[in-house]
Amino acid sequence: MTNVTEAELLRMVPKELFINGEWVPARDGATLDVVDPATGLVIASIADAGVADGAAALDAAVDAQDSWAATPPRVRGEILRRAFDLMQERKQEFALLMTIEMGKPLAEAYGEVAYGGEFLRWFSEEAVRISGRYGTNPEGTGRMLVSQHPVGPCFLITPWNFPLAMATRKIAPALAAGCTVVVKPASLTPLMTLYFAKLLAEVGLPAGVLNVITTSRSGAVSDPIIADPRLRKLSFTGSTAVGRRMIGQAGQGVLRTSMELGGNAPFIVFADADLDKAIDGAIAAKFRNVGQACTAANRFIVQASVAEEFARRVTERVQDFVVGRGTAEGVNIGPLINAGAVEKASTLVQDALERGARLLTGGDSIEGAGTFFEPTVLAGVAPGSDILREEIFGPVLAIATFDEEDDAVRLANDTEFGLVSYVFTRDLARGQRMVERLQTGMMGLNIGVISNAAAPFGGVKQSGLGREGGPEGIQEYLSTKYTMTPDPFAD
Repeated sequence: MTNVTEAELLRMVPKELFINGEWVPARDGATLDVVDPATGLVIASIADAGVADGAAALDAAVDAQDSWAATPPRVRGEILRRAFDLMQERKQEFALLMTIEMGKPLAEAYGEVAYGGEFLRWFSEEAVRISGRYGTNPEGTGRMLVSQHPVGPCFLITPWNFPLAMATRKIAPALAAGCTVVVKPASLTPLMTLYFAKLLAEVGLPAGVLNVITTSRSGAVSDPIIADPRLRKLSFTGSTAVGRRMIGQAGQGVLRTSMELGGNAPFIVFADADLDKAIDGAIAAKFRNVGQACTAANRFIVQASVAEEFARRVTERVQDFVVGRGTAEGVNIGPLINAGAVEKASTLVQDALERGARLLTGGDSIEGAGTFFEPTVLAGVAPGSDILREEIFGPVLAIATFDEEDDAVRLANDTEFGLVSYVFTRDLARGQRMVERLQTGMMGLNIGVISNAAAPFGGVKQSGLGREGGPEGIQEYLSTKYTMTPDPFAD
C-alpha cells in the first residue's frame, strides 16, 4: 500500500479529458473547479468538456468497438483482474481522494474502495461465462443457435455520492461484455473517475475502449451523444426526474437502457425484533455516507409498542457521533455535498416539526467552513410530512409508528419509489410475507447494509429499470441473437 499526502495525491490525478487513450484539454479551453465540501476550498481545476469533446469521445468508442468485441473474453477479464489487484495496492490513494472530493469519512472511503473493487473482480470472472445454446428445433427440421453479443458503444452517467463504486459497477460489466464506453462522472466528484481511468490505461486497456468526459454542461454534452444513432446503450444513476427525461430521449433511438433512480426506503421494526440488531441496522442504513445514498433508510416505521424505546436508544447512539472533515481521527459524519443539500435537510426537518414531530437531537446546519448538518432524530413524524415523501439525502432519521402488520405494509408501499426496504423481525413467516408484499427491488431482512457485487442491484416503480451487479449485471450489456440452420442430417 502506498502512502501519499493530499497535495501529492492531487498532483497525481489527471486534470484533462481521457479520449482515445490520450489526456486532452477541452477543445474550447474551458475548465471547472472541484471543491472539498468539508472546507469549501477548490482542490482542482479540470477540463470542462463541450459538445465537440463529447462527439470525439463517442467517435473513439465507436472506432474501438469491433476490435474490443473481438478480444477474447479471457483477455478482457484479465485486464479487469489486473485493475482490481492494482486498486487494492493503491487503496490508500483511492480512499483519500474520495474523502477529499466527496467528504465521506475515511473509514467509509476504504469500504467503498473494497466494494467498488469487487465489481472489477466479479466481472473479470463473468467475462468468460458469457454463453449461448445449441439444439434441435421441436419439429426436427433444423438446428437453433442462440448466441450473445455486446450491445455496442455505451454512455454511462455516474452520480457524485459513490464516485468509485458507481463507476466500476457500470464500467466493469460493459468492458467484460465487450462494449466500449463513454463515461460522464458527476461534476461534483469527477476526480475519482479520472484516477480510475488512469489505472485502467496502466493495466493495458486499449485506446478508445474507455473515454471519460468531465463537464459542467451536462445536458448540452449528453443530449447529442444520446441522440447519436451509433450509441446502443445508456446507463444512468441519479434522480428520478432526470431519469424520466433520459428514458424519453433513449426511446427515440430505442436504446438499451438501465436506470438506477431515486429511493424512499422504509425501515420497518416490528415489536418482536431484536432491538440491538435493529438499532445497529438503523445506524448503518441511515448514516452510512452521511445519509447520502439511494439505499439509505428514509422512513423509519416502528411498531408503536417499541417506538419510544427504539427512539431513545437510537438517539443515544446518534448523539455519540463525531462530525468533521472525513480525514480527521474518529469522525463518523462528514459534510453534505453542497449548500443545497444542507438547505434541503433543513427544510424537511422544519416541515416535520411544524406538523408535530418531536426533535430528539440535532436538527440544524453547523456554522463555519464546509457544508455540515447535525445528525438528527425526529420522532412522531406525522403522515403527510414531506420528509416521508421525499428522499432526504442527509443524516436525518425520521420515525413514524404503526399498530398492525397490514398498516406497516401499507405505509411502506405508499410511495412512487421502490428501490430497497429493510425489515426487522424474529418471526420467520412474517419475514417471508414481507419479501412477497413489499414493493421494492431489494430488501434487507434483519440487516442494514445489503449491497454486494454478486447481487442484482435495482428497483421497481419509479426507482428504475434494469439491474447492476450479479450475473444479471452483464446481461444488461449483451444482446441475444438466434440463428436457424438446416437439419445437417437431411438429404
